[in-house]
Amino acid sequence: MNTVHTIEALRNAVQQQKKNGKKIVFVPTMGNLHEGHIALVTQGLNQGDFIITSIFVNPLQFGANEDLDAYPKTLKEDQEKLSAAGNHLVFAPSASEIYPKGMDDQSKVIVPNITDFHCGESRPGHFTGVSTVVTMLFNMVQPDIAIFGEKDFQQLAVIRKMVKDLFMPIKIIGVPTVRENDGLAKSSRNGYLSSEERAIAPKFRQILNETAQKIRTGQHDFTALTEEAQAQLSINQFKNDYFNIADSETLKPANEHTQSIIILAAAFLGTTRLIDNITI
Repeated sequence: MNTVHTIEALRNAVQQQKKNGKKIVFVPTMGNLHEGHIALVTQGLNQGDFIITSIFVNPLQFGANEDLDAYPKTLKEDQEKLSAAGNHLVFAPSASEIYPKGMDDQSKVIVPNITDFHCGESRPGHFTGVSTVVTMLFNMVQPDIAIFGEKDFQQLAVIRKMVKDLFMPIKIIGVPTVRENDGLAKSSRNGYLSSEERAIAPKFRQILNETAQKIRTGQHDFTALTEEAQAQLSINQFKNDYFNIADSETLKPANEHTQSIIILAAAFLGTTRLIDNITI
């Protein structure tokens, strides 16, 4: 497995693989890899011939008070995990390679409407940062397939809409969330949890499951269900960011006529922000 740090080296490697008729699969990440990321690579091996994983902590998607500086950078460990998984190429650029003129002068990609809710509402500008850097990476890699985790369900929906709207010839594949044995979604941010917080964290998923079960048994007062869930989060020491019962297609608020429902939730446990979702 090779690692490159420049766009030129990346494009040279891609060009050679395309000349050889290889199907290119791309897995964008911010590094600090865990089993959830490796599951994306494994899925990629089932879908194509040459797997490229990027490792880039994108400053454009972090807000002023978010954890950009504290975000773990573990390139050596990430390379070892990716090599063991069968990944073929790592693209690990610097911020100056991606944004040579800085971010203020950077053209941006905005995906409307679907970014107005949930994480888009609580993290203004976040999805513009995501859609911009993913578009840039897609243009650099020119993959046939790109793979994302379903834990970041709204992000996946945003990327799918962007690819469709901009006629990008890329197939987007979502991979189910990988979880710890106690149900907590695997996340790079779980490492921020203290031992006491880590013991509490699985209750986040349990509260989503309890709400989903109530909906499955016919309860459709979504306002009341949301308030009950938020109260349970508070009792269990979570600080609610959002807990929304939505249409899984549009991500707009669900109603009694909604056919496919998704619960999207984010909450802080201490200083750590957890996100999760469950489809009904």
